[in-house]
Amino acid sequence: MSALAEAVVDLGAIAGNVRTVAAVTGTDLMAVVKADGFGHGAVPVARAALGAGAGWLGVTSAAEALALRDAGITAPALSWLHRPDDDFAALIRAGVDVGVSTTTHLHAIVDAARQVGVPATVQLKVDTGLSRNGASGDDWPEMVAWARKYEVEGGIQVRGVWSHLADADVPGSQCLPRQVATFEEALRIARHAGLHPDLVHLANSAAALSAAGTRFDLCRVGLALYGVDPFGASGPGAFGLRPALTLRTTVVNVKRVPAGTGVSYGPEYVTGRATTLALLPLGYADGLPRAAEGRAQVWLGDRRRPIVGRIAMDQCVVDVGDLPVAIGDPVVVFGADDAAPSVTEWARWAGTNPHEILTGIGARVGRHHIHEGAHIS
Repeated sequence: MSALAEAVVDLGAIAGNVRTVAAVTGTDLMAVVKADGFGHGAVPVARAALGAGAGWLGVTSAAEALALRDAGITAPALSWLHRPDDDFAALIRAGVDVGVSTTTHLHAIVDAARQVGVPATVQLKVDTGLSRNGASGDDWPEMVAWARKYEVEGGIQVRGVWSHLADADVPGSQCLPRQVATFEEALRIARHAGLHPDLVHLANSAAALSAAGTRFDLCRVGLALYGVDPFGASGPGAFGLRPALTLRTTVVNVKRVPAGTGVSYGPEYVTGRATTLALLPLGYADGLPRAAEGRAQVWLGDRRRPIVGRIAMDQCVVDVGDLPVAIGDPVVVFGADDAAPSVTEWARWAGTNPHEILTGIGARVGRHHIHEGAHIS
């Protein structure tokens, strides 16, 4: 049974974006495939990225990391957000690097490593100004000292030191150089304590593309991997990234209505003239944010047409004017075509970021993966 809407993911675009970013950075890349690959499908995206030259995979949770291993993906991977009582033993057995942000987590990881009988490979995270995860202030030297002790004892191997940037996508950011300086001081402290990390990384997509001083050994690429300009360009942008996901559906009902017709709940929209309304089987349960009401558009009948009235859980209405639209006509909500709305535009209409739009695509939207036009899933 076919879905009422589908997200078509071009894995060729994923691969091309890896090569595009790598050509700029000159470093190894970590393809960030958390949140099911930003809604694109973590496993096929991971394979495409690795095939294009990415050396690492990045995920948030143990479940995400182990799902990659269960799919047969053995590439180096980092998982970085955990409870202290997480199943670190499973990560250690699976050969997944564990991100460490507190001494509490570090002690728990070492306990798990002792149970498994294999050293845990860890990457220590320092908070350089984002004020989220990572050790900061006096906690950093303490965590580094414990890490060195455990490394000498054979409980862990410290492979990396890393952090995350707060506003690398803001041109002229004053926070960025402060974070770089804080990061370099944290590296000095770690090395002075006797740690010798093989992998030092700080840059996200925006920094990887624009700030050479943040690149170090590895760049973590999330949004750019999926072809979205991290600086908010709606079209191709300055970096040659290719959007990988097209969200599309078809018209399921058409009706001609007179002026003064209320549309959807409220109604908050009333037609100002005789017009044709097209019904789409997509709503906020499928990822169309209600916050975009009154601004959002779709591509229908070779032109952009507005969504009118409230977006409902399962459906929305498009005012097509006098276009000759019929049931079954194709609709692009957002996608790679320059003429169609982009995910960046949808984010702007909803007052959010592209990440939320992509990861918000609902489970009942079918995912289909293609590579250079060939359907593969």
